[in-house]
Amino acid sequence: MAKKHETPNLDQLESGPWPSFVTGLKRLAERSDMIGDVLGQLEHSYQTRKGYWKGGTLTVRGYGGGVIPRFSEVADQFPDAAEFHTLRIMPAPGMHYNTDILRKLCDVWDEHGSGLLALHGQSGDMMFQGARSEQVQPAFDAINELGFDLGGAGPSVRTSMSCVGSARCEHSCYSEANAHRKVMNSFVDDLHRPSLPYKFKFKFSGCPNDCMNSIQRADMAVIGTWRDDIQVKQDEVRKFVQERGRHEVIDNVITRCPTRCITLKDDDTIEIDNRNCVRCMHCINVMTKALSPGQDRGATILVGGKRTLKIGDLFGTVIVPFMKLDTEEDLDRLVALGESIIDFWAENGLEHERCGEMIDRIGLANFLEGIGLDVDPSMIVHPRTSSYIRTDKWDEEAEKWRARQAEGAA
Repeated sequence: MAKKHETPNLDQLESGPWPSFVTGLKRLAERSDMIGDVLGQLEHSYQTRKGYWKGGTLTVRGYGGGVIPRFSEVADQFPDAAEFHTLRIMPAPGMHYNTDILRKLCDVWDEHGSGLLALHGQSGDMMFQGARSEQVQPAFDAINELGFDLGGAGPSVRTSMSCVGSARCEHSCYSEANAHRKVMNSFVDDLHRPSLPYKFKFKFSGCPNDCMNSIQRADMAVIGTWRDDIQVKQDEVRKFVQERGRHEVIDNVITRCPTRCITLKDDDTIEIDNRNCVRCMHCINVMTKALSPGQDRGATILVGGKRTLKIGDLFGTVIVPFMKLDTEEDLDRLVALGESIIDFWAENGLEHERCGEMIDRIGLANFLEGIGLDVDPSMIVHPRTSSYIRTDKWDEEAEKWRARQAEGAA
């Protein structure tokens, strides 16, 4: 019989219009004494306004991270929740699973843990929550047998995420799953053995919609884009206009273009000034049959995105305006760029300082010089803003840029 605790404060969290995690925990507590005591400790925290989980050191053989240890400071009152460790497990690229593998993962956690499983945590990991110390290694061994590995925790390369990509989204501008897998396989050592100033995250979004929030959450964001013209099917444009009416198209598409680069013509077709398109994706998202990204596709690379820490939130800064990611050689260049950034940050970052905070401290020019990246007028602070490259000695710098372009084209 599972333990029952009175939970008047937690009960209030079930009174709102949305599903509550408390309801899920109560359902799980009917067959788990551990979860029953977790609910009791959580209620105790609400009553005393104090947290009672403390950390420690715990991992599996051969790894330096990936497990978040939690020990209870009130284990005498809630003995079955004395230990409640979490295993972070890396998701499949694009978060593609089949039901068979999900059932097997659930079976593993029912056998070795509390049964509480979250897909996915903010880090992108599958969060296997609630294991005692002696169950951590057997649980990992069973999960590893299914082909999954521990994610990152602590001062290391962290678990990465990629959007569903071309398998389910027509806006995809590169193979997110391939890039995700290639990059993470190249940084396994930095992921499992924390040795960096702090966390470093890669995230992969297939188009400027940025479904992975990589510009906000990733130290190195890879966001799909294109550099030729938006593809337009004028027949579908006409159908869209006839179905919705010119008034709705003008209100919801034409006037919402941030640079006013779309014109609705008298014959119900559109004309796009692609030179002034800033890849906001609004028109493509609305007119999905009529418009699609261009054919010359690749990715934009940004660095320095993060949430609040030493300084406030930062968006990523564009350091590579466009990079093709079609071939293994292209992906090798992406990995090499990641290595340069991490090596420079590892040598110059302060303890507990994210890459973006280091750039803010030392200056972007020094950072670009440090990783060996030539300045380019197309580098911008973040999408849809002006270039951050200064125009001092403009003619001289422009000549250098033309020379690099000619060298690249040769």
